Parts: sequence; C-alpha cells; structure tokens
Amino acid sequence: MTTQGIAFSVFTKPWKTMPLPRLGEFVSSLGFDGIEFPVRPGYQVEPENVEELPRAAKILAEFGVRIYSVAGPADEATIAACAEAGVPIIRVMARIGEGEGYLEAEARLRREYDALVPLLDRYGVQLGLQNHCGRFIANAVGLRRLVEGYDPRHVGIVWDAAHEALEGGLPELALDVAWSHLCMVNLKNAFWLRTNGPEAPYAEWTNYWTSGRHGLASWPRVVEELKRRGYQGVVCLTAEYSDHDAVDRLIAEDIAFARSLFA
Repeated sequence: MTTQGIAFSVFTKPWKTMPLPRLGEFVSSLGFDGIEFPVRPGYQVEPENVEELPRAAKILAEFGVRIYSVAGPADEATIAACAEAGVPIIRVMARIGEGEGYLEAEARLRREYDALVPLLDRYGVQLGLQNHCGRFIANAVGLRRLVEGYDPRHVGIVWDAAHEALEGGLPELALDVAWSHLCMVNLKNAFWLRTNGPEAPYAEWTNYWTSGRHGLASWPRVVEELKRRGYQGVVCLTAEYSDHDAVDRLIAEDIAFARSLFA
C-alpha cells in the first residue's frame, strides 16, 4: 500500500492491444501501483487462455505493477489462475436478465454465489460484486442485500462511486451500507445527458462519462468518508470516458486528483 494504506489501480480496458511490457511501463509512468486486468475476448489474456494470467502478472511485476483484480468470468479456471497469479479479487456485476424480476434475479444470483463459495474458499480468491446502473443491482443497498450471509473473505462489495451517484445515492450513506463487505472502491464519474430537445414528446437521457472533477459523484466527499472510516485497500480508477480520444490525458489528470485528495 502507498498513500495512507491506499493502493491505486487502473482498469486497463482502454489499452486492450498494448503489449504487456509496454502496458506495465505505461501504467507505472502514470503513477499507479497496479491494475484491474480484463480477462475478456480480444484482450491480452482471454478466458480461453486464462492459464496465461500468472505469466502476465510476472511481466507486469517487472515494472512494479501488481494485478489487484481481474474483470472476467467467475469460473474455476479463472479462480485457479487468479490464485496462482496472486490476484485477490474477481470483479463481476450482478446482472438482472431481460424479462427477469428484481427479486427473481436476487434468488438466482445467490444460488450462483452459493455454488462458487467452495471454490473461492479453496483457492483463497474473493468475488467482488460491483453496483452498476441499468439492469444490474445498481446501488450499495442492493449489493448489501446480496452479500448478507456470506463471509467477506468469499464475497465482497466493489463500490462504484459513479454508478451510485447516477442512481441518486449519497456516498456517506452508501459506504455505511457497504462497509462490512467492502473490498475495493471504484472512482470514476458521470452525469446524465439529455439526448433529445425540448420539442420532443418526452425526454430521453444517456450517461456521459467524464473526469473525476466534473460528474455527479463528489470524489472529495467519497475520499473524506473513506479517510474518516480508516479505509485501507485498493482504489481503482476505471479510465472510462465518453471522449475516447482523451483517455490518456484524462486518466493522468484523474490519478493526480485522486492522490491529492488522499494526501
């Protein structure tokens, strides 16, 4: 850990074709301690060759970069690869299927997590559930309902400040709800953007992903609450911006902003 027990990570989704040595060098130059690594089709490590994850971790470690979490499938092959590579968390979202009710999705998701617990326990890897707006469990309250009854060593909460804010949640209350199972914090930012004009019969909106200073989520309030509670762990900046051409500039600005808030 670095600043006051905080390790800064970045989701490397925007740099899917970057060779691993260059990725390690790039992430380190930005000032991050590690990454969240996508194990997805088309990325440096794909689900079909997840056994390559330990090799990827060794390459990145040469540049002082650790894989703090993986965004990928929660199956035994991935869990085992994470254990071998020293990756503690697999981050997933809790999706609500089309035509599926909320309570129906909760029951299904708990059955899925129940089946994973023996594997998570055997390999010493944690499943991290992230809130996400749309047809997902969208806020800390929803995630808390899902994780109650699970040992935090097995199933935890990856709390995302931007998605909480898009759904109208306050960071202080959300962190209070998530605290018992909090395993990682996502810092990104967004606001609702109207996509049609006032002459339309009804308003339509989309979310616009922006830099840390300019969205609905107050990063200063989030960090102040984390510091008040003595949080020590990973803070992941997700490098998600609607202006795709500005990703490298914006993530450099955002890690500097985040570090200044924790300093």
